[in-house]
Amino acid sequence: MPTEPLIPAGMRAFLEATARAVLASCSVEPGAACGRAAGGPASCGSGVNTLGFRAVTPGGYPAVWIQDFTMNFSSGLLDRAAGLNHLRLILARQNGDAPKELGCGVLVPAHAIADHINLNGEPVFFPGTYDPSAHQDGAWGFRPPANNCYDVIWLAHMLAMTEDSPALLMKEPVNGKTVYERLQRAFAVPEIDPATQLVHTAAGRRAVGFIFCDSIVMTGDLLMASLLRHRAAGHMAFFAKALGRDKEASAFTALAGKTARNILPVFGDDARSGGWLKAATGISGQPDVWGSIYAIYCGVIKGAAKKRLLRTIVRALEKDGEIEFQGALRHVPVSLSASATSAWERAATPGNRYQNGAYWHAPVGWLLAVLKDAYPAHACAIRDGWVRHLKAEQGRVWECIGWGGAANQNPGFAPSITLPLGALR
Repeated sequence: MPTEPLIPAGMRAFLEATARAVLASCSVEPGAACGRAAGGPASCGSGVNTLGFRAVTPGGYPAVWIQDFTMNFSSGLLDRAAGLNHLRLILARQNGDAPKELGCGVLVPAHAIADHINLNGEPVFFPGTYDPSAHQDGAWGFRPPANNCYDVIWLAHMLAMTEDSPALLMKEPVNGKTVYERLQRAFAVPEIDPATQLVHTAAGRRAVGFIFCDSIVMTGDLLMASLLRHRAAGHMAFFAKALGRDKEASAFTALAGKTARNILPVFGDDARSGGWLKAATGISGQPDVWGSIYAIYCGVIKGAAKKRLLRTIVRALEKDGEIEFQGALRHVPVSLSASATSAWERAATPGNRYQNGAYWHAPVGWLLAVLKDAYPAHACAIRDGWVRHLKAEQGRVWECIGWGGAANQNPGFAPSITLPLGALR
């Protein structure tokens, strides 16, 4: 007999209506002001949208963020024109053929993808600022975040999948290079370990691996960035195949396979991980709740290892607040935090706040997807807690929550609902 879907029609209608409302609040029409220019605080970006199209910000951050827009687009609630406009903008603002030095050892490599783009079109390659020339003494990394190079590939893949001929998008010219050529170059920007194909970063040239951990200092091999590289390699193989470049497609497929094979040996259980995959092999190598869930979601962890990791997740869910609160997830299990005052070994934010111990709804879709078959009761409980929270908030979609409301931040953050909807499509 047919079973009820995890997200019934009425619940999905509520979630989509909530997402559409928050996306509308995040959108800036051409000529409209945003940020400081619209009366926001002096610390935020400022400007009028001169991009020539409706810009979709994350909400609370007055610029186009590459990862956040891509997550928003994954929901299926933005039209194809919006996706194409943002893809063309991102690739047009890709760094040129030469590296750009910003001082204090901070460098933008050739062909790097911006972290975000101001509404006047200026690309900013590092988090924490709206100033394109700011080096911030490397506080947010000495190289741009790795995830943006992989997320623009994800955006292009979603758009290509809507075409009868994906090769048409790949052949489109952007500032003298085709979309495919630009994506090839972006894929090659992040530092990797050639032996494992895992994303690697060292202290003196540190790069953020994943934007939802950009205030956390991590070194060594990086779990989430490596999983995003695995995803991007598969997408690049798809593009190459569509263009008839079979050797390149095979090479990207091989890269994806090597990355996948090394996730468990490199990030698997050790004395400090408690059965979870760890976030990094150097500084801040704490158990990574999000990364562990995503590794199952994207099919990298399989078989017996998947069953063990799912049991670890479920045991944590059964402890009140250990990793979950009202359907939102902490980055690190409470009992496995680096110290009594910090979830991570090194963080720029206080403990139990923001990325250092608050709870986030952005990854809940991955969690529901990996639980629904093996642990349906747990999936339904998480789903119901998430929906109750959203209904109680009456339109507020927080970036993160928790700790008696003290960790609640940014009540109009679209990826908190668009990324889960995309994961559950």
